[in-house]
Amino acid sequence: MIRKAFRMKLHPGMEQEYEKRHNALWPEMKEMIHACGGHNYSIFLDRETLVLYGYIEIEDEAKWAASSETAICRKWWDYMADIMDVNPDNSPVAIDLAPVFHLD
Repeated sequence: MIRKAFRMKLHPGMEQEYEKRHNALWPEMKEMIHACGGHNYSIFLDRETLVLYGYIEIEDEAKWAASSETAICRKWWDYMADIMDVNPDNSPVAIDLAPVFHLD
């Protein structure tokens, strides 16, 4: 598995809404994440800065990259665009984090 981590930014006052939407994650979105090789996916929020830290384990970079081309992913991005920083295509502004330490 390939471990990936990234950060995103939530809009002020959207903490509860972000959590609510993820607690009700669409079944089709869960299926797509797994179908595109994503596992052990977690997102953490720094409530002081509103920075979201994501962690996911993927099977293959190309397989995971294909997830962004799925209709369900695009629909999810549109759904989330009003509560977080996004790019012009509504994909979240996600900055990859460099791995510096890991211990099994």
